[in-house]
Amino acid sequence: MSQFQMGDMVFAAQDLFNEPDEETGESGIPGVTAGALLAGEGTRGVVVNVGHAKAAPKQAIYLVRFETGEDGTLAEPIGCLGEELSGTK
Repeated sequence: MSQFQMGDMVFAAQDLFNEPDEETGESGIPGVTAGALLAGEGTRGVVVNVGHAKAAPKQAIYLVRFETGEDGTLAEPIGCLGEELSGTK
């Protein structure tokens, strides 16, 4: 069973950045500058999907939409590992 489920409120356990591809150096998320901050530590978000990568089927990947700004607008979803998220602030 996954650590988090769809609909769970979570918080970024650390600053999350758009890590560049190791081989090409290109942005991991198209349209976002490589190395850009995606969610600061403590930013609140919601899990919108849970999946696994083919290369690591036992490792859950959480698709999370983090809040951007004071009005609670949700950003585009990003993939996070369990250790990058916390259930409490």
